[in-house]
Amino acid sequence: MPRATAARRRLLWWVIGLPALAALGATLDLDQGTYGAIIRAVAQGLAVTVRVTAAAFLAALVAGTLVALALVSHRPWLARAARAYVEVMRGVPMLVLLYYIAFAVGPAVVSLYAHLCARLIEAGLLPEVTIRDFGFEWRAILALTIGCSAFIAEVIRGGIAAVPSEQSEAAHALGLGRRQTMRLVVLPQAFKAMLPPLGNDLVSMLKDSSLVSVLGVGDITQIGKTYSAATFLFFETYTVVAVFYLTMTIGLSLVVRRLEYRLRTTERTRARGLA
Repeated sequence: MPRATAARRRLLWWVIGLPALAALGATLDLDQGTYGAIIRAVAQGLAVTVRVTAAAFLAALVAGTLVALALVSHRPWLARAARAYVEVMRGVPMLVLLYYIAFAVGPAVVSLYAHLCARLIEAGLLPEVTIRDFGFEWRAILALTIGCSAFIAEVIRGGIAAVPSEQSEAAHALGLGRRQTMRLVVLPQAFKAMLPPLGNDLVSMLKDSSLVSVLGVGDITQIGKTYSAATFLFFETYTVVAVFYLTMTIGLSLVVRRLEYRLRTTERTRARGLA
C-alpha cells in the first residue's frame, strides 16, 4: 500500500507539472496565435513520426529477438555471426547508418533485384521495381530497424541470462525441448527483466526518428525546420517541436512504468496464492 501511494504521488507531480508547463508556454505567447499556428503546422508531421517509430520498433523487436536467440545458440558459427552483427551495428552512428541504407544499400538492392530477376520481370511474373518505389520513409524505417535491433538483441540476451539455469533444467526434466523451454519458460520470466530497458529503447527510437528529417521525410522535425526557415520563428518553432517530443516520451515512460507496476502486482498476488 505505501508503494502504491508513493507511485500515485509521483504521478500527481507529473499531472500537475504538465499543465503548469503548458500555462507557462501560453504566457510566453506575447503575439496571440503564433504558437497555435506553429502547433497546427508541426502536428501535420505527427502521423509520420508515430508511424516511423512504431514500424521500426516492432520490426527491430522481431529482428532483435532472432539475433538474441542466435547469440545464446549452441551453434558456435551462429553465435559468432550474431555477435559480429551486434558489434558492427552498435559501432556505427545511427545517422551514418541512415545515409548508408538510404543512398548505398537501397539503390544496390533495387539494382540487384532488377539484374537477378530480369527474365521474370520481362515475362510479367514479377513486378518491375525502381528506386523511386523504395521511398525514403521505408529506407529510414529499415535503417532504424537494423540499428536498434542490435541494442534490443543485447537487452533480450541479458534478460535470458538473468533467468536461473535451474528453470531450464526443470523444464528439460519435465520433457520439454529446447525451443519449448525457451518459449514457455525462459522468455516469459525474462520479460520482467527486459521491460525497463526495452522501454528505454522505445523512447530512444522515438527520438532517433527525428533523424529521418535529413532525408526530407515529413516528420515533425522536418516540418518544424521548414516552417522556421519560412517564418524565422526559430525559438518558437523548435520549442513546439521539443514539447511534442517531450509529451510523447513522457507518455511512453508512464505507460512502461504502469506496466512494470502491473507485472509486480501480479507476481506478488501469485506468490501469495501459492503460499
